[in-house]
Amino acid sequence: MKNIVILISGRGSNMQAIVEATPPGARIAAVISNRPDAAGLAWAAARGIATVALDHKAYPSREAFDAALAEAVDGFTPDLVVLAGFMRILTAGFTRRYEGRMLNIHPSLLPAFTGLHTHARAIEAGCKVAGCTVHFVTAELDHGPIVAQGVVPVHDADTPDTLAARVLQVEHQLYPAAVRWFVEGSLVIEDGRVRHRGVAALPAALVVPTV
Repeated sequence: MKNIVILISGRGSNMQAIVEATPPGARIAAVISNRPDAAGLAWAAARGIATVALDHKAYPSREAFDAALAEAVDGFTPDLVVLAGFMRILTAGFTRRYEGRMLNIHPSLLPAFTGLHTHARAIEAGCKVAGCTVHFVTAELDHGPIVAQGVVPVHDADTPDTLAARVLQVEHQLYPAAVRWFVEGSLVIEDGRVRHRGVAALPAALVVPTV
C-alpha cells in the first residue's frame, strides 16, 4: 500500500479529484496545508483523512517552515507527495528530500508561462491552445520532468477566468491519472525525461474539450 500525502493552500479541487479517484494499492495518508483556514482541510477531515495545518506565518524563515513541513510529511511515511494548489515556493533542500516522488500540476503547457497569471499571459500572447502540465518537482520553480500535459483551445472571447475554468476541467482528469501511473510504477525518469512504461491509455493524457 502506497501512502500519498497531499499539500494544499485553499479549497483543493485537485486534491478532491485525486481523493475521489484514489487508485487500488494507494491510500491518502494525509492532507497538509500552510493555511489553517484552507477549505480543503475540512473537506478531507469530513472523509476521515488525517489533516495538518502549518501556518507558514508562524515560522521565521522559509527554511524553518520547510523543515517543519518535512517533519509533518514524513510522519505519514509518504511514497508520494502531491502538490495540489500548494502556493509556496519550496526550498531546494525540501525538493531534494522528495526527489522523484513529488508531483505538481501547473496551469500552462510548460515550459511556457511558468509562475503566476498563466491564463492572462497565454491570452495576451495570442496562444491558440493552452493547458496544464503534471511534472516531477525540482528546485527550479515550475520545472522538472514532465509526466503529462492536457490541452484546451483558447477562444477569441476568452477571459483569464473562462480559460482557467476550462483548463481546470482537464486538471481534474489529468492529475488523478498521473497519480495512478505513479502508484502502478509506470513512470520512469531517464536522463531528465519521463518514460511511460506499460500505460495503455497514455494518449488520453492529451484532453481537448470542445467547449
